[in-house]
Amino acid sequence: MMKIIRILPALLIIAAAGCSLHESKINRPLIEVPSSYSSGEEKPAPPIGKWWEQFEDNKLNLLMEEAFRHNPDIVRAYERLRQSRALMHISASSTGLILNIEGSGGISRRPGISGTSTSGSYTLSAAAAYESDLWGKLESKTRAAQLDALASEQNLKALYISISAELADLYYLAIEQRAQLELSDQTIASFQDTLERVERRYREGLVPAIDVYQSRQNLSTARSRRPLFESGLSVTLNAISVLTGNFPDKKRGGDVNDLKKAPVFPAGLPSQLLKNRPDIRAALLRLKASDERVAVAIADRFPSFNLAGGYGGSSDKIRTILDSPNVLWNILLQIAQPVFDAGRRRAEVDRTEALFRENLALYHKAVLNAFREVEDALSRIRASEERIKTLDETVSASENSLRLALDRYMQGLTDYLPVLSGQLRHLTAKSDLIAARRQAVSDRIQLARALGGDWVETVFNKETI
Repeated sequence: MMKIIRILPALLIIAAAGCSLHESKINRPLIEVPSSYSSGEEKPAPPIGKWWEQFEDNKLNLLMEEAFRHNPDIVRAYERLRQSRALMHISASSTGLILNIEGSGGISRRPGISGTSTSGSYTLSAAAAYESDLWGKLESKTRAAQLDALASEQNLKALYISISAELADLYYLAIEQRAQLELSDQTIASFQDTLERVERRYREGLVPAIDVYQSRQNLSTARSRRPLFESGLSVTLNAISVLTGNFPDKKRGGDVNDLKKAPVFPAGLPSQLLKNRPDIRAALLRLKASDERVAVAIADRFPSFNLAGGYGGSSDKIRTILDSPNVLWNILLQIAQPVFDAGRRRAEVDRTEALFRENLALYHKAVLNAFREVEDALSRIRASEERIKTLDETVSASENSLRLALDRYMQGLTDYLPVLSGQLRHLTAKSDLIAARRQAVSDRIQLARALGGDWVETVFNKETI
């Protein structure tokens, strides 16, 4: 017994120092990134801040603020972050001293030879326990929980970026659909006017009946397009309402004149992408957490040291519990060494190492996908700009062609077929141009989403967590 007491301080000093049995695999570079994008963008990009503000649309700015406050997915992500931080505190508590105070008391009455007697019985004790972290198991477990909480925070920031891009995309989609509705109304009015002129010439015996039927066919085609855009606009506005945490409201969304040319967002250096994308940072944090859990699994195969103690007393009166001669105390050092577990702990090491390699692959995938999204957005932007230029020329040419065909028809120089074809080509060209301009805005929005950025720090509400 005396020998144990002598070596106890030495064991506690060794246990307090702790040591790690696992060498981290994250000290070396995990992935090499290219020095530039395929577009040739090599200069560092300035911070773009809240990128949607560069559209200079106050209605969009107000919708963003509303979405950041009330979007159900963001609210849900905050609650997940609270859970992660609670688990972090639970894990951290395992490295400290655990102290419990227990007490009991009661009164009993018993009959006896000399009469009925009443007696009391009261106990009060304190029990303490402490697990030493000789192999760094508890510290690694705590660090893993901390990294999980940080990853949850980055996931929340990534959600802010995703919601902002989705909302802006829907906002300008609603503007495009309103523009398509306006074009449909203008086209219907124009085709109605043409039909009346053809019918008048038919009544005068200048044109055959087939011209009237073909003109009516064009008018019906134009009218049939309108319900599609009405339905699309309604669905888009409903999506905007839900995204901002509201019931469907048809009044949301911008006006036709709000479909402007999107601002330019420089791509910058590829190395900046690793810092600006919260999803990449979250993948790296999850990778580090899995590395810490490998250390936990390895340390679990080695001896554990637990120190427990208790102090208390009992008495027939509450005020004399600790002054009574029935005071007890104990100190206990427990050492447990796994001997045989049918390979369970070895299998747990294998499992955590495989999980680390899986998370390493997920990190590589996150980086590769981020670069692909930037490259895709840059490619689409270039294609959209070229398409708009071509469609501008197409609209101008089809307008001139239609005007000439209509003039020649009204002069009786040609039949109605060139007018019929010209009207449909001009309508299609103008509709395609509206869609292309909105697509160009969407491509810019997707580039802003792909680039990430630190603007999310200004909207991330740490006070609510």
